[in-house]
Amino acid sequence: MRQAYQIQLADLGDHGARMCDVASTAMRDASTALFNADLTLAEQVIGMDVQLDEMRASAETSALELLALQSPVASDLRAVVAAIWIVADLQRMGTLAIHVAKAARRRHPRTVVPAEIKPIFERMSSVALHLSGRAAEVLRTRDLDIAGGMNAEDDLMDDLHGQMFAALMSPSWSHGVPAAVDLALLGRFYERYADHAVAVARRVTFLVTGENVGGDTTVLLSPPE
Repeated sequence: MRQAYQIQLADLGDHGARMCDVASTAMRDASTALFNADLTLAEQVIGMDVQLDEMRASAETSALELLALQSPVASDLRAVVAAIWIVADLQRMGTLAIHVAKAARRRHPRTVVPAEIKPIFERMSSVALHLSGRAAEVLRTRDLDIAGGMNAEDDLMDDLHGQMFAALMSPSWSHGVPAAVDLALLGRFYERYADHAVAVARRVTFLVTGENVGGDTTVLLSPPE
């Protein structure tokens, strides 16, 4: 009975890493669709919403079963609680990727990102994918050094976000207000995606140490968007 419990607990942890991989794939493909005005790929990403919902529901069901039937304590309890937080962050990451894909679909066949600002968004996409990859690694290895380093890596996303706004507000901006609004929203999607990836790593730190790093473990079922 105890062995089955430990297997179920381990499966719950592995589930988070797999879900992170799905969220990473969603953002990678959404960015490709955005930059290339690829409607087919955008539709594929949008269709991943069902998969993400099912993965979150499956993890939450397993977590609630463990809470109800096994009454975990100490580190086991932290693992279950952290898993509930983590899958909420990961679903939000997937949803933000889907928002990027929807922007590509909404403006198709036009390209959403003008050429002069495209390098900033390409770097934002690269940083977002790097952070989600690091988050997946932390979920698999529980490496707290990697988790701790992600805060500094996220600073680059914040810098790029600032560069994007500077470009949109420049007197030389020639694409009008609607385009600026679209791009401001896209920048927010990438920035929040990165924030949720960092939050995942912080929740793993909580799982391992019990330490509430960055205040990310104060709300159980409704983490900030």
